[in-house]
Amino acid sequence: MRAIPTLNSPVFISLVPVVLFIAMGFVVGRCGWIRAAAVKDLSNLVFMVLTPALLFRTMSTVHVQDLDFGPIAIYFAAAGLVFGVTMAVYGFSSLAAARALAHTFSNTIMIGVPLVGLVYGDAGLVTLFTLISVHALILLTAATVVFELAVAREHRSRADHAHPAMWRTVLQAVRNGIVHPVPLPIIVGLLFAQTGLVLPQVVDKPLQLLGQALGPISLLLVGVTLAFSTVGAYFKAALRIALVKNLAMPLAMAALGWAAGLSGLPLAVMVVAASLPVGANVFLFAQRYEVAQDEVTASVAVSTALGLLTVPVVLLLVTRYMPV
Repeated sequence: MRAIPTLNSPVFISLVPVVLFIAMGFVVGRCGWIRAAAVKDLSNLVFMVLTPALLFRTMSTVHVQDLDFGPIAIYFAAAGLVFGVTMAVYGFSSLAAARALAHTFSNTIMIGVPLVGLVYGDAGLVTLFTLISVHALILLTAATVVFELAVAREHRSRADHAHPAMWRTVLQAVRNGIVHPVPLPIIVGLLFAQTGLVLPQVVDKPLQLLGQALGPISLLLVGVTLAFSTVGAYFKAALRIALVKNLAMPLAMAALGWAAGLSGLPLAVMVVAASLPVGANVFLFAQRYEVAQDEVTASVAVSTALGLLTVPVVLLLVTRYMPV
């Protein structure tokens, strides 16, 4: 049996900056050094500049034949299981769909990328980026179908309610899932890698510096966002969502992974990815379909705060029982 990691272990050493940067961001937000109005601009900086730089540079040296999509398939099987159970428990409705998406959609960019990079290095990032390349596309497209079917069912008796054709909405979701600052640079980077060319230093060095800035700024932004988040009357509902997302989702991933014979780094990264807090894209869906907006917003905050406790526990368990 492997020993429990000590304070000098890579897990603890990697977790310290994650917690520290989020705490610093929280303090900065509370002190008013960054105003709430600036959070959107910082988020744009992360998603439109820093994230594409890191994703493209990392994948520009990866050959498609070296990618393993087996763990990704198991990840989505676990997500489908949790999503389906949620719909069964709450009934087929847009509210259930919003909760199901919150239970399964991880914050893979702002928290996942810096965390996996610190703990597992470039090899872990390649595995995570393989997931990220289809994460939003698959989950958000599937969620769109469920939302549209639920909304159509809820409004079936209202002849005066104009609702766009589902196929148009699904196609739009697929388009948005590809032409997006996250999957697009991954796809372009992979295409570049297949040419056999190497990025010139004059291009590679700026991309490297931008990529290195992603982790600290993303984690600071998480803390700043928490400082301006209000939970209020939706705490209990948000906590239920957070417990499923932070604990049940990684348990489902671990169980299916073991059952499928998955082990080592791929299993570890997938379980950690499954344990990440609720991603902000869930709120966009709640807003679009005008359902559970306050509950989902609160769940993002509560799940992120709870993740400061649950993610380290998952990492310790993964390190002990899923050695890489």
